[in-house]
Amino acid sequence: MNQHRKDLVQKFAALGSLLVLMIVFSFSSDAFFSVGNGMTVALQVTSIAYLGIGATCVIITGGIDLSVGSILALSGVVAVLAVKAAVPVPLAMSCGLMTGAACGLVNGICIARLRLPPFIATLGMMLVARGLALQITDAKAIGGLGDSFAELGNGALWRVVKVGADGFPDVVFRGVPYPVLVMIVLAIAVSIMLNRTTLGRHIYAVGSNAEAARLSGVNVARVTMFVYVLSGALAGLTGCVLMSRLVTAQPSEGVMYELDAIAAAVIGGTSLAGGTGSISGTGIGAFVIGILRNGLNMAGVSSFIQQIIIGLVILLTVWVDRLRNRR
Repeated sequence: MNQHRKDLVQKFAALGSLLVLMIVFSFSSDAFFSVGNGMTVALQVTSIAYLGIGATCVIITGGIDLSVGSILALSGVVAVLAVKAAVPVPLAMSCGLMTGAACGLVNGICIARLRLPPFIATLGMMLVARGLALQITDAKAIGGLGDSFAELGNGALWRVVKVGADGFPDVVFRGVPYPVLVMIVLAIAVSIMLNRTTLGRHIYAVGSNAEAARLSGVNVARVTMFVYVLSGALAGLTGCVLMSRLVTAQPSEGVMYELDAIAAAVIGGTSLAGGTGSISGTGIGAFVIGILRNGLNMAGVSSFIQQIIIGLVILLTVWVDRLRNRR
C-alpha cells in the first residue's frame, strides 16, 4: 500500500469515527441534529481548527508547537489593550495578529538558526508568552470593549430576523457565524498552499527528509521559520476571535489548547514523524473533538470525565500513528 493510499485510509477512518459519534449522540438528545446545535458545534470547533491548521504545517515538517495556547492569550490581550487605547478595532486586531506572528518568528529562529529542539523552544515560548499576558494585564480580565470589538466573534452572515406581532424581533435563521466563514477560507487557502505550490512541496520535503531536501536546494531554515510564523499568526487570529466572542480579555485563556490542536491534526492523519498530513484531515479531527465534547455535554457527562475521554482518544490516535509508521 503506497503512502497516498495510507493517508486516504486514515482520513476515511477519522471520517467514519465522526459519523459514528454523530449517530451515537443523536440517540442521547433529540436536539443534537438541530440547526442551532450544528452552528454551535461549528462555532466551538473554530478555535481548534485555526490552531490545528498551524499545527498541521508544523508537524508535517517534523516539528511541534506547544506555545500556541499562550500566544493566543498574549495576542488577544494585546488587541484588547490596543482597543482600550482608542486604536480602531481592525488595526487593534492586526496588532494581535502581528504579536502572534512575532512569537512564531522567535520560535522559528530558535529552532532553525539556534538549533534548539522544537519541544524546548516552544515550551520556553509558552512560558514567556503566558507570563507576558499575565504581567501586562496584572492577571486581571479586561472588559468594556464595545459592540464593534464583539462583531467578529459574534456576528453572522445571512442572519434572518423578522419582527413578530408583539413588536419584538424573532430570529428565523441565526446565520453563518463569521468565525466559521474565516475557518472555511483559511482551510481552503492553506490546503491550496500545501498541495498546489512550491512552498507546500518544500514543507512536505523537509518533513520527509530534511537533509535530502537541503541537498536538493530547499532552504530548510526558511521553510521551518515560515511554518512557525504561520502557526503563531493563526494563534494570534484565534486569540482575537476568541476575545471578541467573549467581549473580554482573559490572560488565562487558551490553556491546553495546543493539545487539542495537535490531537485534531493527528486524528486527521498527520504523522508525528513528519512528511504526512492534510488540512481536510485536520478539519475532520477538529470536528471529532468538537462533537465529542458537545455530545458529552448534552448527555450530562461531567467536564472531568470529558477530560479523561479526550485524553484517552489522544493516546489512542498517537498509538495508531506509531503503528502506521512502524509498518
